[in-house]
Amino acid sequence: MLSRLRNDPFYKQICKLMIPIMLQNLLNAAVNSVDVVMLNFVGESAIAAVSLASQYANVLFMVFYGLGTGATMLCAQYFGKGDIRAVETVQGIALRFSMGFAALFALVAVAVPEFMMGIFTNDPELIRLGAGYLRILSVSYLCWGIIEVYLSVLRSVGRVAIGTILNTVAVGLNVILNAVFIFGLFGAPRLGVIGVAIATSASRVVELALCFVVSRRSQNIKLKFSTLFVRNKLLMADFVRLSLPALLNDVVWGVGFSMYSVILGHLSAEAVAANSFANVVRNFGSVLCFGQANAGGILLGQMIGENRLEEAKQGAKKVLGLTIIGGVLGGLVILGIRPLVLQYADLSATAMGYLSTMLLINSYYIIGGAVNTTLIAGVFRAGGDSRFGLICDILDMWVYAVPLGFLAAFVLELPVVWVYFLLCTDEFVKWPWVIKHYRSGKWLKNITREGLFEAPASGGDAP
Repeated sequence: MLSRLRNDPFYKQICKLMIPIMLQNLLNAAVNSVDVVMLNFVGESAIAAVSLASQYANVLFMVFYGLGTGATMLCAQYFGKGDIRAVETVQGIALRFSMGFAALFALVAVAVPEFMMGIFTNDPELIRLGAGYLRILSVSYLCWGIIEVYLSVLRSVGRVAIGTILNTVAVGLNVILNAVFIFGLFGAPRLGVIGVAIATSASRVVELALCFVVSRRSQNIKLKFSTLFVRNKLLMADFVRLSLPALLNDVVWGVGFSMYSVILGHLSAEAVAANSFANVVRNFGSVLCFGQANAGGILLGQMIGENRLEEAKQGAKKVLGLTIIGGVLGGLVILGIRPLVLQYADLSATAMGYLSTMLLINSYYIIGGAVNTTLIAGVFRAGGDSRFGLICDILDMWVYAVPLGFLAAFVLELPVVWVYFLLCTDEFVKWPWVIKHYRSGKWLKNITREGLFEAPASGGDAP
């Protein structure tokens, strides 16, 4: 098997894409963990407040990820076809949407942050801390919308290392500023939760500035705001048709997953604090399998754009096999670092008990998420199929998991760990339908078009 992995060109290509993406995902996980780890020195309320407030960033990330996925589906196939003009036009379309959503979230975070926090908890202290955090974090939302789309387009054409480098700089700056404002280094005031928000926003501003530096040095795929005004009816229709289901899918999943925090947040602050640590550990365990899913989607999209459909079908099988292996390894990672987390975490005895059980559950839960993410967000979307995932997650999250969580918590009044266990069955419930759709091959389609910029088919591209 090892010989086959070494000699198969597909595995070499996916590793070339996967390693930078995996490092980037690791850095993103590190940002969240740095906040939790450093806030551990401030107090349990600070951890819980930031964890709840960050649910809005998680939802916004799902919006950006959905838009980036729509752009990636089209850009990967058009890049495989050799149509750079179409790639740039799709980037402009995606930026219109992402900048609009970013501005909306930032406005709400500045205007009514207390109301936003009140959705997740009725604890006055958590609402006060989280509201201050959200106001300052609004700056990062505005930068984030541009960054995510540009890096998604760069990844779709195989330039994955750039995102890793930019994330490395942003994470490094975030860590330094976190330390400065949490511990009061170099004469700075100790700002606690507010300091974390300042650090995050400042690092996003720097990351956006670096995106413009990269753009200026690039021969193609530049970050040009002029592309916002390019009109192409066919590409806009395709982007909406493909991206809207992907965006709604990710938002449906992200909001549904945030509802888990709503449920836990109304049970106890200890449950929220334990869940925040468990999420950090799970994110680290997920790095490998999600890197495989993203890399596989990019590579398969380029192959489909070149009309190598049979090769893409076989490649999807290989990606799924790698993901299962990655999920098992991720579960072992969680089990391996569990004793260290339990030794380090400065939580109450009740929260520590919750955390211990949550980590055990996540050691197998990660496999369910890895398989579904690879197939729904990687393989299916590479072939232009974004509707299946939307339908699947609406049923799974909003017909099954969220109602089950509310029933278990507030009607049956089950213990916290049993509520958490039931919530974590969501990924496995949808396995039969996801695997059946994968085996059907209905997701495998070339979605590129000819004559995009030839009047009258395109409707012109006037600004």
